[in-house]
Amino acid sequence: MFLLIFIVALLIAYFITHRIFVHRRTFNGTAKLYGKTVIVTGGNVGIGKATAAGIAMRGARVILACRSKQRGEEAVRDLIQETGNDGIIFMQLDLASLKSVRAFAENFLKSESRLDLLINNAGLASPGRTEDGLGMILGVNHIGPFLLTNLLLDRLKECAPSRVVNVSSYGHDVGTIDFDCITTHRRLALGSSDADLFKAYTHSKLCNVLFTHELAKRLEGTNVTSYSLHPGSVRSELGRDINEWFTRIIKAFVSKLWATDTVSGAQTTLYCALQEDIEHLSGRYFSDSQLVQVKPEARDDGISKKLWEISEKLSGMA
Repeated sequence: MFLLIFIVALLIAYFITHRIFVHRRTFNGTAKLYGKTVIVTGGNVGIGKATAAGIAMRGARVILACRSKQRGEEAVRDLIQETGNDGIIFMQLDLASLKSVRAFAENFLKSESRLDLLINNAGLASPGRTEDGLGMILGVNHIGPFLLTNLLLDRLKECAPSRVVNVSSYGHDVGTIDFDCITTHRRLALGSSDADLFKAYTHSKLCNVLFTHELAKRLEGTNVTSYSLHPGSVRSELGRDINEWFTRIIKAFVSKLWATDTVSGAQTTLYCALQEDIEHLSGRYFSDSQLVQVKPEARDDGISKKLWEISEKLSGMA
């Protein structure tokens, strides 16, 4: 009898947590994007590719901004065939290189007259350093998108109403910001174990939420809005560079039970990008296409301002 009760309790707990953390409602907005231009970073794989498909099917010109030319061009062919939209192109962007970010922005601004949506989707959980000496997770998940967004802000303002969408994670809730570590070591956390990389990843996702919060404040009155979000627990390539026992457990068990597919994972991104009448919620955080209140640290004006100022220095803007 006890065993039966235990099993039932486990099943109930599974379905409750699956509904909260994994299940994603489908975005059914009817917005048309003909004549609009959208950048999706990391748009060649995973959630990014699914997001790009959802955007392209609504008629937009879509720029897949990603590192690999081969994979980017393959994704372009796949997406054109899938969506019937031939206005999808690849432009090379390596967020681990500030030089590449600047080159991408310069190339984009010279070749494209519009920017209506910037979707900062790309992210990783890798060890090592960027070519600029930043921790890889700090550089790719925060400093690269921070610089990219700022370099493109004038074009976004010219094409307003426009939006910036930053793909964060529920993991931000356990993240912290250690400014001493960032300024001294140019990293979000020390150590290179799987646990250390996971910590740094959660810290970077908190950076995404704080960046969105501060960006919205600085954009008040411009008709450019910003949003951050949790896409859900998604089967993607995020953990491809974590090679120890943790990955084997994730692939063998967790991803099968607790993760959704990339199309479902793109739904909240599409909601933040396309849902009408959410401009008054600029700077806020969403999950499962719903507004979610974040912890005090993630909406603290002092912390977000300090992170912005440090990010300006690390990105070479200041």
